[in-house]
Amino acid sequence: MPADVKDEVLNRLCDSGVSFETVSDLCEMSARKDPRLKQIFEGDAPIKIAACYPRAVKWLCHNAGITFPDDDSVEVLNMREETAETIADKLLENSEES
Repeated sequence: MPADVKDEVLNRLCDSGVSFETVSDLCEMSARKDPRLKQIFEGDAPIKIAACYPRAVKWLCHNAGITFPDDDSVEVLNMREETAETIADKLLENSEES
């Protein structure tokens, strides 16, 4: 994950005042079957995840025993291929309405 993209996205989120959760290592959470990961997916609210490739996030969920929803309730934003501006804008869209 490019550090500059990750840092800029995090800075934009912090500056926005919007509530969000950050994890240091999604792969490790999956490997340890961290219960927090399951909690993230159990809620009714739509989820936006800034990580890497969507297929990798789906596999990490599967590995952790979590069924990745087939609907549009989870959006995975790829920080390896998209710009920090694009990622941050997508994470923050509709946040004024919340």
